Amino acid sequence: MSAIAILKNTRSRRYAIVASAVLVTLLGVTGTPAGNAEPPVKGVTPPQPQHHWYQIGRASWYGKLFQGHQTASGEDFDMNQMTCAHRSLPMGSLVKVTNLRNNKSVIVRVNDRGPVPHNRVIDLSYAAAKLLGFGGRGTAPVRLDLIASGTPLAAQMAVHAAGD
Repeated sequence: MSAIAILKNTRSRRYAIVASAVLVTLLGVTGTPAGNAEPPVKGVTPPQPQHHWYQIGRASWYGKLFQGHQTASGEDFDMNQMTCAHRSLPMGSLVKVTNLRNNKSVIVRVNDRGPVPHNRVIDLSYAAAKLLGFGGRGTAPVRLDLIASGTPLAAQMAVHAAGD
């Protein structure tokens, strides 16, 4: 047998092994063999996977310099409220912010656009930064978890539901 024939044989075996591995993986992911799948029940929608939005990065805060100025949402900025500025989340969204240094968390409402420095993911009001433990430091590593997205009404409903 020539060397070329051995290489072709080995190559086709590799393809067969890779194809088998892919097939086994796909069957393992679905959890049921193709022949034993349960029939769908009429009128019942199967559960859809829940996608959870989060972001990890650096947070900063803003305070006295912007006190009373109008935010992107049209309301006046109050450094003593639990609010924040985010580049893309809808106005009125509720975000849980966790300081990754000390594991303290707060819930803030998006009412402004920012932050201006591109190496930061969120600008918090002074009150939120103080509760997170970095009011004097200026910045901190944080994780953002979206709680409620959209209109202020949706955010209010989420706050009331969390309080019950």
